[in-house]
Amino acid sequence: MTRSGDEIRNWQAVQAEVLRRLHTRQWRPGELIPNEAELAREFGCARATVNRALRALAEAGLLDRRRKAGTRVALHPVRKATLDISIVRIEVEGRGQSYDYRLLSRDELPAPEPLRARLKLGDGAPLLHLRALHLADGNGHMVEDRWINAAAVPAIRDADLSRISANEWLVMHASFSEGDIGFSAASASADEARLLGCDAGAALFVIDRTTWNRDLAITSARLAFAPGYRMQTVI
Repeated sequence: MTRSGDEIRNWQAVQAEVLRRLHTRQWRPGELIPNEAELAREFGCARATVNRALRALAEAGLLDRRRKAGTRVALHPVRKATLDISIVRIEVEGRGQSYDYRLLSRDELPAPEPLRARLKLGDGAPLLHLRALHLADGNGHMVEDRWINAAAVPAIRDADLSRISANEWLVMHASFSEGDIGFSAASASADEARLLGCDAGAALFVIDRTTWNRDLAITSARLAFAPGYRMQTVI
């Protein structure tokens, strides 16, 4: 049974009703759904409210929205995982472990050519390069190798990164509009093995992450976690 218009008062309620129609196959995969104006009249709400609800469902992979072609139910819905850029200290302490952090090196120098190309930086553009070790209960938890474009976050030059990790400082102070993230397994180098307390060649879980503020690259980081690390997210 369709909910009456006076029950649909906000975008979350519109989203819930659209989801109900999708799940009950009232709107079938590939089918063109009513346009925003029609739905706004049916639900008794503003068109902008409908737009926000449909946009959220399109971002979740359940609807396919095309300019001038309308909105269709996705033929092959994709459920997307939600990934947060977490603060390592809070993650470790959230598991009931004590956290510690050591800044291993801090330099300002030109980035390697592959990194400059990926970040779309000019030749010789100096970046802040940091290596750090995060510990849980006194044991190596994660080795952080990070490049930061100080032109995007000038205040980081004055930050005491021996007391607060770049990870935590950036989460707290640097806004980003988009990013990319990759997951892989890698064999521990001799240096990583020494820092993480594992055998050289042991399998490490590695996250490579780059964040941007529109066209300006902020940071690129390689995070190598000790053997046994488990990442969990939601869908």
